[in-house]
Amino acid sequence: MNANGHILIVDDEASLRQTLARILQRAGFEVTSTASGGEGLALLSQHPFDLVYLDIRMPDMSGLEVLKIIHA
Repeated sequence: MNANGHILIVDDEASLRQTLARILQRAGFEVTSTASGGEGLALLSQHPFDLVYLDIRMPDMSGLEVLKIIHA
């Protein structure tokens, strides 16, 4: 576990996901990223994250749907 925290990025746009991950890694964070809400939920069930960055509009499920499931 990184001292600065572990961040999960869930965004279907590859270039944005990769750029954000690179910026956060350079800032000292451990970053995991995925392209879909379903994959994000699977990762959340297996690993603890300190922060989740969710895209609102994704093809499989919206970030708001993912957030509702996380809160439940």
